[in-house]
Amino acid sequence: MRKIIHVDCDCFYAAVEMRDNPSLVGKPIAVGGRASRRGVLSTCNYEARAFGLHSAMPTAQALKLCPNVILLPHRFDVYKEASKLINTIYQRYTEIIEPLSLDEVFLDVSEVELLHGSATLIAKDIRKAIEEEVGITASAGIAPNKFLAKVASDWDKPNGQYVITPDHINDFVLQLPVKKIPGVGKSTMKKMKRLGVETCADLQQQDLHQLIKNFGRFGKRLADLSRGIDNREVKTSRIRKSISVEHTYSEDLNDDPSFITAQADLFQKFEVRFDKVKDKYAIHKLYVKIKFSDFTSTTVECRGNKVDAAVFEDLLLQARQRKELAVRLLGMGVGLVPLISDTKQLTLFDSDVDC
Repeated sequence: MRKIIHVDCDCFYAAVEMRDNPSLVGKPIAVGGRASRRGVLSTCNYEARAFGLHSAMPTAQALKLCPNVILLPHRFDVYKEASKLINTIYQRYTEIIEPLSLDEVFLDVSEVELLHGSATLIAKDIRKAIEEEVGITASAGIAPNKFLAKVASDWDKPNGQYVITPDHINDFVLQLPVKKIPGVGKSTMKKMKRLGVETCADLQQQDLHQLIKNFGRFGKRLADLSRGIDNREVKTSRIRKSISVEHTYSEDLNDDPSFITAQADLFQKFEVRFDKVKDKYAIHKLYVKIKFSDFTSTTVECRGNKVDAAVFEDLLLQARQRKELAVRLLGMGVGLVPLISDTKQLTLFDSDVDC
């Protein structure tokens, strides 16, 4: 039986800002882009959340809900430095660390002998060290697998921890709302409601073949997770599956010249980002995304094995022609696979772009 800890720092960016400026404590604050630039919130503290603010919310909407919110710009260098300090704390306990973001990780402490091998005590000790040495709080979930550990870390937020022991798994998942399952978003929830599924207990009653019919490959995983089954290991290195860039424009792109200029600028930014990984990955597809002025989105993709500005241009044109509306956002990216060897790579990708 494995011992997995999921650590999630509480409102990380906002917590770092309050640490560095104590006068912000107790006031509603948010970190994100300006409303005038069509920004969105990256995070906000709990005082702001009381007004209904949340991450990914448009800043303009946040200001309507909470006019007094203190909006702060990102300071990514500071956040990254705090993340590095937190990572050094994790390394005192285990080498099996899977980072999910700057403020969120999985830890496998199955073989750790510190603190009598108690994952509960280890998580408590880690959280105490983060608060004392970094100046922010973190919550943790402790469970026999990654799925349950992640769910548990959200159970006693902020600055708390929750343990799901092996003998408690069945009782816990039976009453767990399906919306708590990672990967279950708005679209999936609509299907769930049509099936009369609200909890994992309801999900367990569904026929496996019907789940696969309704949700594809995710159907089998839903069946497993509803029973608390998750055999994934904590991976110390993560394989990137794609790389992309996108930009929301302060003014809609209404004409051809502005659209052409915008896509050229975006392609330059993409090249800079892709250059950092091109020696480790190969391309298997290219794709673009457009969000129109009515906030609807569309994507277009094609097979390909190289970055090609002309292909992106053609894909964006196809996407743009789907609606006679101004464009609010442009995005472009590529699907990636790790480079194995030169010989194998040639057999995997032996054709040019095929749109």
